[in-house]
Amino acid sequence: MGWWIAIAIVVLVVLWLAFSYNGLVTLRNRTQEAWSEIDVELKRRHDLIPNLVNTVQGYMGHERGTLEAVTNARAAAVSAGATGDTQKIAQAENMLSQSLRSLFAVSENYPDLKAISAFTNLQETLTATEDKIEFSRRFYNGNVRDYNIKLQTLPNSLIAGALGFKPFGFFQADEGDRAVPQVNFGNMPTPGAMPPAAGPSGPPAPGSSGPPPQS
Repeated sequence: MGWWIAIAIVVLVVLWLAFSYNGLVTLRNRTQEAWSEIDVELKRRHDLIPNLVNTVQGYMGHERGTLEAVTNARAAAVSAGATGDTQKIAQAENMLSQSLRSLFAVSENYPDLKAISAFTNLQETLTATEDKIEFSRRFYNGNVRDYNIKLQTLPNSLIAGALGFKPFGFFQADEGDRAVPQVNFGNMPTPGAMPPAAGPSGPPAPGSSGPPPQS
């Protein structure tokens, strides 16, 4: 009877190890797959930036510093991506987003760009890519959360390290750095157009206390 009990305990331990191992492998593979989706979109953004810089530099020749910042930020993001360190990648990508935001903000001073289809197409593509990165980031972080919880809670934590399982890092991004700013040419003045002349100001209408306060 004692031998049968010992054999049953060994079988249960082996089954538990196999079940725990397979569960951790499944979660790890899902997390790695989720990261690959982010990686694809980041590389697509990196590939679009040289075309963007080449398109705008003919119109923004005096903004050399802004263009160089974008180019340098892209190079830093590509280098960070090669490390596989999610924290370094997130920091580099945030810097790239900041430089892109500055570029699009400066481009508002060059209304001739609105007639360049290559510029507007690149802007739309970059915006769509940013949306996909954001969606993929949330999906990845959700998988990281589930995997890390599984990894760090008992009884899995007793064997995870010995079996080679390590926690993944979250892909953090600043709220203000994820979206490429939208360029709005609707309020840009037409070159050579004169501003409307101000009409004579008369007394306020009865019951009126003047113009509304500026917000």
